[in-house]
Amino acid sequence: MVVVTAATGLALGGALPASAAQPRGSGEVVRQGLDRLVHDDGYPAALVADLGRDGRTRNYAAGVADLRTGAKVPVDGQVRAGSNTKAFTATVVLQLVGEGKVALDAPVEQYLPNLVRGEGIDGRHITVRQLLQHTSGLPDYVEFVGDLDGSGRHTYVQPRTLLDLGLAHKALFAPGAGWAYSNTNYLLAGLIIEKVTGRPLAEQITQRVIDRIGLRHTYFPGVGDQGIREAHPEGYSARPGGSLDNVTELDPSWAWAAGQVISTPSDLNRFFTALFGGRLLGPAQLAQMRTTVEVPAGKMWPGARYGLGVTSTTLTCGGLMWGHGGDIPGYQTRTGATDDGRAVTVAVTADREPTKQGPSDVLALLDATLCR
Repeated sequence: MVVVTAATGLALGGALPASAAQPRGSGEVVRQGLDRLVHDDGYPAALVADLGRDGRTRNYAAGVADLRTGAKVPVDGQVRAGSNTKAFTATVVLQLVGEGKVALDAPVEQYLPNLVRGEGIDGRHITVRQLLQHTSGLPDYVEFVGDLDGSGRHTYVQPRTLLDLGLAHKALFAPGAGWAYSNTNYLLAGLIIEKVTGRPLAEQITQRVIDRIGLRHTYFPGVGDQGIREAHPEGYSARPGGSLDNVTELDPSWAWAAGQVISTPSDLNRFFTALFGGRLLGPAQLAQMRTTVEVPAGKMWPGARYGLGVTSTTLTCGGLMWGHGGDIPGYQTRTGATDDGRAVTVAVTADREPTKQGPSDVLALLDATLCR
């Protein structure tokens, strides 16, 4: 059952309408968080999907979908999910592990022979597990792609070209000797999926994950697909001084296995609850996914640990939330699911806070909603 609570008529600088208010401890927590994100932080729009233990989803939205027209925010609208895609990719790899087609501690070389080479880089000494857990030491190709939210955002890039960008730079550390978030790891994970299955990555993610659990508003964009197919808020890139450029239309090929998926907040909740509820992986593979390593201070958000394509974070009220998160030109998303069946996703329509410096209130809203 879905309960929709819309606050879509909110203009920047205005107030949330009374209809958005819920009893304290439920929608009131979300209402206050949305107000902070739109008014204080300057995000054009903010969306929340809150899945309760009762199986009901409550959707909320505030702000404006389009700064030019002032259009209302579509409740549970589609957004670019960014690096939440890594959890989808890792799930497919672990399914292949369960099928005996991939071994987590096998070298990348076994699946992609003679491909992973560079200064301090050798695929014979990097394992599949190290790719999924960001302990490979591989440099991040995204740092060298170029203008991702300007004119360059309309350029199509093939996965092998992206790999060449990453491997042209020196390794960050020896495999297993540290932790560093690198999209190159998931580029290689996507290539392994294609090599082992003989099928395109988009097809495998669609058949093995999206269709399997009925994510009706989630998809992996096709080649050349620069738009967002269903109702969605526009996405913006914040410039120095707080100006916002509309970057909704872009070619997401540069993100590929690391960040190309488009979804909705409620679909992301469904994905993570299905994943951690054992509907996509066998017990042994799910246990491997949930085995985390420490993330160095300042490399992600406070308290984060990294598993195989997923994060765990300690809640202020105790216990863990599991999920990931995604930052991509135009959008930020943060996801959290608990072992008792709760899940929350927060999405905002700018890739950084436009009006202030400091830690994001997106994570604070996620924590407050799960802890209420």
